[in-house]
Amino acid sequence: MPTEVAALVTAAKAGDRGAFDELVKATYAETYTLALRLTHDEEDARDVVQEAYLRAYKGLKKFREDAQFTTWLYRITANCAATHLGKGNRHRHEDLEDAADTLFDERPEADPEAQADAGLLRDRLSVALAHLPPRLRSVVVLRDVYDLPHEEIAEELGITEAAAKVRLHRARKQLRERLFPMRGEEEARAV
Repeated sequence: MPTEVAALVTAAKAGDRGAFDELVKATYAETYTLALRLTHDEEDARDVVQEAYLRAYKGLKKFREDAQFTTWLYRITANCAATHLGKGNRHRHEDLEDAADTLFDERPEADPEAQADAGLLRDRLSVALAHLPPRLRSVVVLRDVYDLPHEEIAEELGITEAAAKVRLHRARKQLRERLFPMRGEEEARAV
């Protein structure tokens, strides 16, 4: 598929609108999934994806092809999500089940009690992720769900590699504090 995408990029850069349509078809599922994981709302995700493809179409001639098209598109998507969320038109939802599903193994042969525990942890993780600021959440999703290395995360978000590492550390620390509070913190949080 990478060579197919590269050929489509070349054709789209030359003005072939049909090639760009094929690029959208080839990358839509992954782009939408990223947008959904960053916004936590289907409607917001659709808006972000639409804006991302619009920006990609307008900026395609500037795409240098020194990175993969999908990496470039994911960066645009992450930036659109951050902009969208920053506008305050975000509907706060706590449904990150898709992201959490990729973090837990739910084989049918697994112990039912272990599955129940994993389900509870997944629900708590969804809530904890939803409470992270978007700039921290995006780093966690790109690293822990998409398994991107720090340098690619930095490239996609337009930040330094050091900033990506710092954000990931802060995000994981906040998740750890929310998921596994020290004795006394849980009571204070409930008040």
